[in-house]
Amino acid sequence: MTSIESVTLEVADPAAARRFCTAAFGLDTQIRLRASEAPSTGFRGFTLTLSVAQPATVDSFMASALEAGAAVLKPAAKSLWGYGGVVRAPDGTIWQLASTSKKNTGPATREFDSIVLLLGVSDVAASKRFYTGRGLSVAKSFARVYAEFAPGTGPLTLALYRRRALAKLAGVAPEGSGSHRIVIGGDAGTFTDPDGFAWEATAPASAR
Repeated sequence: MTSIESVTLEVADPAAARRFCTAAFGLDTQIRLRASEAPSTGFRGFTLTLSVAQPATVDSFMASALEAGAAVLKPAAKSLWGYGGVVRAPDGTIWQLASTSKKNTGPATREFDSIVLLLGVSDVAASKRFYTGRGLSVAKSFARVYAEFAPGTGPLTLALYRRRALAKLAGVAPEGSGSHRIVIGGDAGTFTDPDGFAWEATAPASAR
């Protein structure tokens, strides 16, 4: 089964971005970094979400992200689907910290259940067809609004959402141009999807 194996953020200063990811979220090898000065303005069309068990852990990650230099786009709060907040890293990446639970069951931890790469696309149904044609398997789908693909062997999950809706969820304007500043790695090959997101071929984790 085809799956997403890696996410590479293209940033101006990889060393600084690595320090942020480590200090804010305790991330190490889960997110790759690559130097790039490619022009990019406005919304880059994606978010990365740390999915965690409870609100206290959301608050902990929000606090450490701000301490590491992030800016708040949406303060952590309850919603219909759970509890979460949104920050923008110094390199420009938008991170969502989210829990489907609205109540704490214990002390905050520094653990997350998954990392979700949410792509903002112009047509969810068309993009879903494109990706299933590349061998990805749909795990969840809600009409023309949202689609989520089966994860691979690592913590990364790929999902699709309408671009304007994702921008609203992130607390930013939907307009943007230039590079997405992200490259997705997987065993589907090297290609660019209908919304301009680039993929590169990588070996599955089990083969490395």
